[in-house]
Amino acid sequence: MLVSIFVQIYPSEDPEKVMKAVTNIFPDAMLESTEKKIHGFSPNLDRFGERIRQQKILDSARSTMIKGQRGDDKVIINLNKQVAFANKISFTEERTILGSIKVTIEDDDILGLIDRVAPKTVDGEEV
Repeated sequence: MLVSIFVQIYPSEDPEKVMKAVTNIFPDAMLESTEKKIHGFSPNLDRFGERIRQQKILDSARSTMIKGQRGDDKVIINLNKQVAFANKISFTEERTILGSIKVTIEDDDILGLIDRVAPKTVDGEEV
């Protein structure tokens, strides 16, 4: 699995707060930062998986990941920066006013990865 992260930093944003938003969701990420962007890689989706379970948004996460599937080995999702700063997950479109945290997940078995990270649910319970 490869998790790539890219965030555009706008002039009105505090780069430290944008970095905090990213590390809230991907605490183990290896990131590089400039005045205008943050990019890097995370070795896992552990905190992301924890957050979607705590927020009880597995169905939303699963459908967003499936909708973001590109081919047999890639998923692209976008996370709201402000919500991530508050240590929560909210999915957004790529083109928002202040941009988003773009997360590209690559895996040889992308459907299996989606099943592990955001499993199917019945009546709100994982199956």
